[in-house]
Amino acid sequence: MIRVAIQSKGRLNEESLALLKSIGINIDEPKRKLVSRSNNFPIEALYLRDDDIPQVVSSGTATLGIVGLNEVVEKELDVEMVARLGFGGCRISLAIPKSEDYDGPQWFNGRKIATSYPVILRRWLNENGINAEVEVITGSVEIAPAAGIADGIFDIVSSGSTLVSNGLKEVEVVFESEAVLIGNRNMDADSRKILDEILFRINSEKESRGKKYILMNLPEASLDKAIEILPAMRSPTVMPLASKGWCSLHSVVNESDLWDKVRALKAIGAEGILVVDLDKIIL
Repeated sequence: MIRVAIQSKGRLNEESLALLKSIGINIDEPKRKLVSRSNNFPIEALYLRDDDIPQVVSSGTATLGIVGLNEVVEKELDVEMVARLGFGGCRISLAIPKSEDYDGPQWFNGRKIATSYPVILRRWLNENGINAEVEVITGSVEIAPAAGIADGIFDIVSSGSTLVSNGLKEVEVVFESEAVLIGNRNMDADSRKILDEILFRINSEKESRGKKYILMNLPEASLDKAIEILPAMRSPTVMPLASKGWCSLHSVVNESDLWDKVRALKAIGAEGILVVDLDKIIL
């Protein structure tokens, strides 16, 4: 049995539990629980604040953690970066009052910046040769300029609507973040074996994202052209049909290319095109 630390509430909590469910691991939702156990996999979830997750993984209280990359970098703790998970994307940006004229990073020289991420901010300031005062705030950072606490802020941005509602504008994107899976560097062999199974399942789930399974009936004379249109992971699957001169072709396509490929296939005589959602791809 291993323990995975998960954010106790919010979007990252929901997406973390959805990921585990998609790879066949059922865990009860928090509902005021601190810990809940899976009924079909040797794992239990520990629900915490996101900024506590790197600490409990580093200390070994949890073997694994699902948390934003920004929290891992900010805490500077010794944990193993196991995998990027491809969800929970956000950025940490510098923002200033929209009434200000911004002429580049040097605008922040001699200014005060409010943030909950002083480590990441100071690193950027040093890299850019900016001499600014960092004011650490753990609450609503976006109100700092209006309250006279700071000249600008450094904070997480998703849609940007919070900045707009507080009279701010984003001027520098400093750090791009997403959800990551982290691990304790001293996990034992049994825990490592469970982790390997989790990674195998996650990779299969990630491989299917943004892809569709497509199958159709096709004149055999058009087969070579169809294969050019539909390159698969190895090659498309081709099966003969009862009707002479026809075959069935199956392949996997990126969803972003789907409709262009469908039009091209129709143009060479494809019929009965069926598009199916993919659940997993196991390579």
